[in-house]
Amino acid sequence: MKLLVINPNISTDVSELIEAESRRNLHPGTELTVVTARAGMQYIETRLESLIAAPAVAQAISEHRGADAVVVAAFGDPGLPALKELVDVPVVGITEAALAAASLLGKRFSIIAISGRITAWYRECVDLHGYLPRLASIRSLQDPLEAIGTVQDDFRTQLVELANRAVRHDGADVIILAGAPLAGLAREVVDEIPVPVVDGIAAGVNFAQSLVAMNTGAHRAGSFSAPPAKPRSGLSPELDELLDERQRLRSPSADPAVVEEQA
Repeated sequence: MKLLVINPNISTDVSELIEAESRRNLHPGTELTVVTARAGMQYIETRLESLIAAPAVAQAISEHRGADAVVVAAFGDPGLPALKELVDVPVVGITEAALAAASLLGKRFSIIAISGRITAWYRECVDLHGYLPRLASIRSLQDPLEAIGTVQDDFRTQLVELANRAVRHDGADVIILAGAPLAGLAREVVDEIPVPVVDGIAAGVNFAQSLVAMNTGAHRAGSFSAPPAKPRSGLSPELDELLDERQRLRSPSADPAVVEEQA
């Protein structure tokens, strides 16, 4: 199995954290490739920054063909769900994976974030995935970050305290430590927080491998099939070629003229 994990940020020190936690969660025989976005932001904190990151993720996918699954390794899942239309293998975001894991572990969860600016957008992401009724709270750091690659070291005590407040005051059954800069922290603080703690990288890597093992097949029709062929320009040769290949796999019924509404 070949797993492609993409850091949508340009921070190579965060990519190192992503790779370390990814390797801790590899199944026997899985080959790992970790790629850092070539353009974009040091870290993603807003909707606009997520929008800017999405093309860099699509480009990275087109340049690293042959993966059996792709993990988008930034909370907020830049480019998802659209990236699921780009390839015929599972594309998993660490947000959707963390939310799914939390939903299996408890009824209500809280998200611990590294920035106050992030929280409104994260709430929208939770809503997009249909988990908003199960969100107990989003608590975040308020102090400026000195370096994105050392957040979990610089603010470990505060992050653990935020998690414990979410348990005590918000009724959280599960804690999600949000964002690739916190990759690996959950396993270090699990004994300091009295409920299960979910790491998005661990969740994404494990779910992606499990989906490959399930051999579910590809989207050849439906809303996640490849976009219809049409004139286009300005794309990289790699992305253009990948789109052509993906569109050749479309079922003739991918875009039915009439869709019957089901009760």
